[in-house]
Amino acid sequence: MNRFLKSVGASLVLLFSISAVSAETLTSKLEGGHKLRLGFGTAVPWAYAGDNGEALGFVNMIALTVLEEMGITEHETKVFEWSGLIPGINANRSDMVTGGMYILKSRCANMNFSDPIGVFGDAMLVPKGNPKGINNYADVIRTGAKLVTGAGFNTVEAAKKYGVPESQMMLVEGEVGILAAMKAGRADVAVQTFFGAKEHEEKTGGAFEVTDPKLMPKETLNVVGIGFRKTDVEFRDNFNKALAKVMANPATMLERAGKYGYDKAQLPPPEMSTEWACTTK
Repeated sequence: MNRFLKSVGASLVLLFSISAVSAETLTSKLEGGHKLRLGFGTAVPWAYAGDNGEALGFVNMIALTVLEEMGITEHETKVFEWSGLIPGINANRSDMVTGGMYILKSRCANMNFSDPIGVFGDAMLVPKGNPKGINNYADVIRTGAKLVTGAGFNTVEAAKKYGVPESQMMLVEGEVGILAAMKAGRADVAVQTFFGAKEHEEKTGGAFEVTDPKLMPKETLNVVGIGFRKTDVEFRDNFNKALAKVMANPATMLERAGKYGYDKAQLPPPEMSTEWACTTK
């Protein structure tokens, strides 16, 4: 009996220790010497890793500028598939999601977002000359075209919302998968962020072109935020305070992020808040 009680006691101590570790907040971890881990996928020019694993892309540049405002100058990078970003942070494999995620109601249920860092729209990527005349979801339906987009992208929800049947949709892993499907002729059209589509246009030397994002539904305009675990409210709030300072005097941030195409046109208007996006998007 004594051995049984000791075994149970040891198990309870171990369970309590594991729970205590998992319940520790990011703020307290950093105070204890933990190095902040940025989580992102490969989505040029939003966020991606350099040859030495360094954080590149305009979302990372904005995040790093804000972190420096907070006095945080060291970090590690963790690269995920796009669909693994939210599961990864919730499994404690990263501390911040800097992949360039649109703030959506479905994502707000699983992760907290910072205040918006920018406002962006989507566009279609089509073969040069746009032979099928596809500029939006209505055109996809009308032509019966095969539409490719990334698993976990906001465009999956948007395509379904505007009536694209699943039989016309192809879901792949991230930006790399989208371009591969288009180059192989497995899809007629891709839908992604305007920046992502422009990157693919440039990468293929004009084999594809980007449609006018103004021809997309107005409701597809979205704001982007940095993601945090639900337990890291204190850190998120401190990040927002530093972000407000950066946005009020954005010269340094715009210089760093501007190398990747981000400019003043992307600065978010006050009415497009995180609360607004979590409620309406």
